[in-house]
Amino acid sequence: MPKNSGSLENNLKHARTGLGLTQGGLARRSRISRQAYSSLESGSANPSTEVALRLAQALGERVESLFYLTEQPPVALEAELVSGVFSDAAPGGPPQRARLFRVGSKLLTRPLAGADNTRHAVVAAEGLVVYHGMDGQDGRVTVQPFDLEEVDSPTLVMLGCDPAVGLLESGLRSRGVALVAAEESSRQALIGLANGEAHVAGCHLLDDATGGYNSSWVLQLVPFPCTLVTFAVWQQGLILASGNPKQVSGVADLANSGIQMVNRQAGSGSRDLLDRALAGAGLSGENLDGYQREEWGHLAVAAAVASGSADAGIGVKAAALAMGLDFLPLEEERYDLVVPNHFLSDGPVQVLLDLLRRPVLHRRVESLGGYDASSMGVQASVN
Repeated sequence: MPKNSGSLENNLKHARTGLGLTQGGLARRSRISRQAYSSLESGSANPSTEVALRLAQALGERVESLFYLTEQPPVALEAELVSGVFSDAAPGGPPQRARLFRVGSKLLTRPLAGADNTRHAVVAAEGLVVYHGMDGQDGRVTVQPFDLEEVDSPTLVMLGCDPAVGLLESGLRSRGVALVAAEESSRQALIGLANGEAHVAGCHLLDDATGGYNSSWVLQLVPFPCTLVTFAVWQQGLILASGNPKQVSGVADLANSGIQMVNRQAGSGSRDLLDRALAGAGLSGENLDGYQREEWGHLAVAAAVASGSADAGIGVKAAALAMGLDFLPLEEERYDLVVPNHFLSDGPVQVLLDLLRRPVLHRRVESLGGYDASSMGVQASVN
């Protein structure tokens, strides 16, 4: 396209010839001289506001479609990789889509590469990782954001495994807060919180010694004071094929010949629950076909059973119902959101706490099945 003085470009010739007009004809319509119009189309002059408006009116176009600024080079920011994640982006190589977000004073990024980042849907990205540093191990990367303003907009970063987290997204967005959620096991979510990589971590970890949920694990893994905010009590158990064709009536049946199971990853509350149930039945994972096969979320476990590649898996009732599967309950668990006290007064966290108090969210969560949201929003300090 013709480039005017400075960085202004134009589409005048394309718009003019599309209407079958000569330069002189368009000049007359726009009430400017033929010479003046020729200078504009060739890019050797810039139009005044009045002339630009006349040309747009004569051509039936918007001014910004006729005249526009040269694209500026993309902004590049230095960000820190979240723990346990590696980027293989290199100079001259293909860039990687990535989440880009702030937690406190940190600018963090999570590259979106690999099957465990799809979560049965394409995950939104805020930019592209274009370079990972000379050795690739220093934890710093160069990221080109799609929209620089978006990087500094209010964001709530949440780690955890609850499939109901998506129900928070519309409420947060309507209040100007973007949700950045990553699926992690309960222990890994707490470790990410301890590393300053999230505002909130979800967990459902039982303390065998006390019989209580989550508090002792937070004290063990997170080095600063936190508040537990109850999300819900959920039913967790065995997700089974529709109609339960293998007649599974308890965890002991998972050791039967011909039954293939699918598991959650080590460090998840679901894996812990299965191991407790197996120990109570006098079994270990060595007795089960598929025990070593790990999926990263409740819905992924349900999808494996629904596809027929597994007969049973450990997960929440809501995931089974979502895919039309059978469910055998094993235990009720409390799923808490862990919030560092230094984030409690932050705007996005305050929006989240307000949403948790609203009955409409309680109803939406309970409609998934297997959730009791009557205690949603109840807080308890962990020091």
